[in-house]
Amino acid sequence: MIPESGEGFKSGFVALVGRPNVGKSTLLNALIGQKIAITSPIAQTTRNRLRGILTLAEAQIVLVDTPGIHKPHHLLGQTIVKNAIGAISSVDTTVLVVDGSDRMGTGDRFVADTILQSRVPTILGINKIDRLDESIDTVSSYESFATENGWQVAKFSSVTGEGLEALQTMMCDRLPLGPYYYPPDLVTDQPERFIMGELIREQILLLTREEIPHSVAVSIDLVDEQPKLTKVMATVHVERDSQKGILIGKKGQMLKEIGTKAREQMQKLIMGSVHLEIFVKVQPKWRSSRFQLSDFGYRVE
Repeated sequence: MIPESGEGFKSGFVALVGRPNVGKSTLLNALIGQKIAITSPIAQTTRNRLRGILTLAEAQIVLVDTPGIHKPHHLLGQTIVKNAIGAISSVDTTVLVVDGSDRMGTGDRFVADTILQSRVPTILGINKIDRLDESIDTVSSYESFATENGWQVAKFSSVTGEGLEALQTMMCDRLPLGPYYYPPDLVTDQPERFIMGELIREQILLLTREEIPHSVAVSIDLVDEQPKLTKVMATVHVERDSQKGILIGKKGQMLKEIGTKAREQMQKLIMGSVHLEIFVKVQPKWRSSRFQLSDFGYRVE
């Protein structure tokens, strides 16, 4: 039974921060226990801050999954990185997620220095310990950096679940006493429409060529919930006609496969049948347009 807040109950916000493709979204899904953030081998998969809500007997941890911090090349990239850095200063604790199967590099150090400037309590989270090569020492450089800066170290695998319980304990220890921020049965503050759009974008990331993924935005135009079926209409926005052709594919096969796989994920999300229609529209240079970025849900300051 979950205790009433105020009886030693803790609550607060924890940002998952790191360079692209270190496994932050996979970690978020593993901690929550279900898929709320999309994942792919493509760097910079996460674009918006996504909150996952982990309610335990002793605490409610609001996990903020941030985009990978990288050198931006357009307004979208600048907006993504600015929002990620902004998240660091507005939380109770930060988990710097790193890839333990690789040595600490300049990208990790840049993110670490950014966190140090914020003076937010930090845990160094060494992910992917299931992929460590015993003949190569990739972990000691991270541990040395953590020791120098007084950070506690958590080693875990977001894939196997090893070490996640210890990480949860470390996060709880750093939270202040407080109330529930969200109902205990809620796992994310994002609406279903947002997650549906992300599920479509995930399949595009997984199925299309390298030139496509970072040029794509998805908008959900209609969600019609009927007794036995939910109808969803979505538009995929790209920057060039050639990208539209790739997304549609020969005789529409690529778009059909994207739709089929995205629909399967949506049915898990809503626990019911889904009819999905996807259209593709060319929006030239949308990643450099403040108006269009805002229209697609990105906070541009």
